[in-house]
Amino acid sequence: MWQDLIFLAGSALSIVFLAPTVRDATANIPLGSSVPSMTIGAIYAATYATMGMTFSAAGSLGVAAMWSLIVSFRSPGPHDGPANIVRFARSLTRQARQAVTEEEYAAPGQSAD
Repeated sequence: MWQDLIFLAGSALSIVFLAPTVRDATANIPLGSSVPSMTIGAIYAATYATMGMTFSAAGSLGVAAMWSLIVSFRSPGPHDGPANIVRFARSLTRQARQAVTEEEYAAPGQSAD
Protein backbone atom coordinates (compact mmCIF):
# COMPACT_ATOMS: atom_id res chain seq x y z
CA MET A 1 0.00 0.00 0.00
CA TRP A 2 1.38 3.36 -0.98
CA GLN A 3 -0.34 4.98 2.01
CA ASP A 4 1.93 3.00 4.33
CA LEU A 5 4.98 4.65 2.76
CA ILE A 6 3.42 8.12 2.94
CA PHE A 7 2.75 7.73 6.67
CA LEU A 8 6.29 6.42 7.14
CA ALA A 9 7.66 9.50 5.34
CA GLY A 10 5.64 11.79 7.62
CA SER A 11 6.92 10.00 10.70
CA ALA A 12 10.49 10.14 9.41
CA LEU A 13 10.17 13.91 8.98
CA SER A 14 8.81 14.22 12.51
CA ILE A 15 11.80 12.30 13.83
CA VAL A 16 14.19 14.57 11.92
CA PHE A 17 12.44 17.68 13.26
CA LEU A 18 12.45 16.37 16.85
CA ALA A 19 16.13 15.38 16.84
CA PRO A 20 17.45 18.91 17.55
CA THR A 21 15.20 19.14 20.61
CA VAL A 22 16.53 15.84 21.94
CA ARG A 23 20.13 17.01 21.38
CA ASP A 24 19.63 20.49 22.90
CA ALA A 25 20.45 20.19 26.60
CA THR A 26 18.88 23.60 27.28
CA ALA A 27 15.49 22.70 25.76
CA ASN A 28 12.56 22.65 28.18
CA ILE A 29 9.44 21.10 26.71
CA PRO A 30 6.42 21.02 29.05
CA LEU A 31 5.13 17.60 30.02
CA GLY A 32 1.66 18.80 29.03
CA SER A 33 2.84 18.81 25.41
CA SER A 34 5.32 15.97 25.33
CA VAL A 35 3.47 13.22 27.23
CA PRO A 36 0.32 13.45 25.06
CA SER A 37 2.47 13.49 21.90
CA MET A 38 4.35 10.42 23.08
CA THR A 39 1.09 8.66 23.91
CA ILE A 40 -0.50 9.51 20.56
CA GLY A 41 2.58 8.21 18.73
CA ALA A 42 2.34 4.91 20.62
CA ILE A 43 -1.40 4.62 19.95
CA TYR A 44 -0.87 5.32 16.25
CA ALA A 45 1.88 2.67 16.15
CA ALA A 46 -0.42 0.07 17.67
CA THR A 47 -3.28 1.06 15.38
CA TYR A 48 -1.14 0.90 12.24
CA ALA A 49 0.23 -2.48 13.34
CA THR A 50 -3.28 -3.92 13.71
CA MET A 51 -4.07 -2.69 10.19
CA GLY A 52 -1.02 -4.45 8.75
CA MET A 53 0.75 -1.17 7.99
CA THR A 54 4.17 -2.25 9.19
CA PHE A 55 6.15 0.75 7.92
CA SER A 56 3.68 3.24 9.39
CA ALA A 57 3.75 1.38 12.70
CA ALA A 58 7.56 1.48 12.78
CA GLY A 59 7.60 5.19 11.94
CA SER A 60 5.04 6.04 14.62
CA LEU A 61 6.95 3.95 17.12
CA GLY A 62 10.04 6.00 16.25
CA VAL A 63 8.10 9.22 16.84
CA ALA A 64 6.85 7.88 20.18
CA ALA A 65 10.43 7.00 21.10
CA MET A 66 11.63 10.52 20.27
CA TRP A 67 8.87 12.04 22.37
CA SER A 68 9.69 9.65 25.22
CA LEU A 69 13.29 10.91 25.15
CA ILE A 70 11.97 14.47 25.29
CA VAL A 71 9.69 13.54 28.20
CA SER A 72 12.56 11.88 30.02
CA PHE A 73 15.34 14.39 29.43
CA ARG A 74 13.96 17.72 28.19
CA SER A 75 11.12 18.52 30.55
CA PRO A 76 11.42 21.42 32.96
CA GLY A 77 11.93 20.49 36.56
CA PRO A 78 14.48 18.74 38.70
CA HIS A 79 13.64 15.19 37.61
CA ASP A 80 14.90 13.18 34.64
CA GLY A 81 13.88 9.84 33.25
CA PRO A 82 10.62 7.95 32.83
CA ALA A 83 9.49 9.08 36.29
CA ASN A 84 8.36 12.27 34.55
CA ILE A 85 5.41 10.33 33.13
CA VAL A 86 4.30 9.42 36.65
CA ARG A 87 4.83 13.03 37.73
CA PHE A 88 2.62 14.20 34.85
CA ALA A 89 -0.12 11.68 35.69
CA ARG A 90 -0.12 12.76 39.34
CA SER A 91 -0.34 16.39 38.30
CA LEU A 92 -3.33 15.66 36.06
CA THR A 93 -5.05 13.78 38.87
CA ARG A 94 -4.44 16.64 41.28
CA GLN A 95 -5.79 19.18 38.78
CA ALA A 96 -8.88 17.07 38.15
CA ARG A 97 -9.58 16.83 41.88
CA GLN A 98 -9.21 20.59 42.26
CA ALA A 99 -11.59 21.21 39.37
CA VAL A 100 -14.20 18.89 40.90
CA THR A 101 -13.81 20.51 44.30
CA GLU A 102 -14.22 23.99 42.82
CA GLU A 103 -17.40 22.88 41.03
CA GLU A 104 -18.83 21.44 44.24
CA TYR A 105 -18.33 24.70 46.12
CA ALA A 106 -19.63 27.00 43.39
CA ALA A 107 -22.89 28.71 44.20
CA PRO A 108 -25.95 27.06 42.64
CA GLY A 109 -26.58 28.32 39.15
CA GLN A 110 -23.02 29.69 38.83
CA SER A 111 -19.98 28.19 37.24
CA ALA A 112 -16.63 27.98 39.01
CA ASP A 113 -15.16 30.43 36.48
